[in-house]
Amino acid sequence: MAELDKLNPAIRRFGEELYSALRNRKTILPIAERDPTLTIEDAYEISLEFLARRCADGEKVVGKKIGVTSRAVQDMLGVHQPDFGFLTDWMAVEGDISIDDKALIAPRAEAEIAFILKRGLKGPGVSASDVLSATEAIAPCFEIVDSRIHDWRIGIIDTVADNASCGVFILGEARADPHNFDLPSLKVSVHKNGEPLSEGFGAAVQGSPAEAVAWLANTLGGFGVSLDAGDIILSGSLVPLAPAVKGDVFEMQLHGIGNCVARFV
Repeated sequence: MAELDKLNPAIRRFGEELYSALRNRKTILPIAERDPTLTIEDAYEISLEFLARRCADGEKVVGKKIGVTSRAVQDMLGVHQPDFGFLTDWMAVEGDISIDDKALIAPRAEAEIAFILKRGLKGPGVSASDVLSATEAIAPCFEIVDSRIHDWRIGIIDTVADNASCGVFILGEARADPHNFDLPSLKVSVHKNGEPLSEGFGAAVQGSPAEAVAWLANTLGGFGVSLDAGDIILSGSLVPLAPAVKGDVFEMQLHGIGNCVARFV
């Protein structure tokens, strides 16, 4: 990273800006608009700078996430390729989601399938079969995405740099062996404030959530990063993301497995 910083001082500067935006609950202007020369590789290096500052504050990495995998989310955001980010223990929520305590700016809820790994994976060459063999369990999950980029004016450079627009996440209690299910056919139903909101299937994320996790392992491998034993991996939203404000209650049902509830306070 140090060599890249010497070649492109913007990497360190934007990493510092995003960290400050998170801690001060503010937004910054789109990065790509201010420096059109930045590449996706630069954006990932910015995200690592951002993460390093969070870890220096005491946060610990507990997993990784895939973003912008489904066509519904790609069309909504105008970003047409997947990305990845990191999950920390500070981002894990076990009860109600405090918008203020977690410094959320413009949160949106995504219903996902989480993978909990029993063995590590490192690309290249990781297959969906390898993912299933390395997985201890799958679980219903809400990822609450958020953006430190003003007014969600993001392209691929901006969302990548901003830790794949991740805010916090919450896991349901249910755990299931992925070998017992046809993952592309797994159905999720989402309700918001007691009313039906959306439905989706596992096939929405690159044909199968296991394929999405394999993509993540192989992409991260190119940056020298692995998926590790014990990691929580969020495989991407199965439905369009939905804005959330204080008082909203989202419930997802991962059919045949269990549910997850996200209450915003």
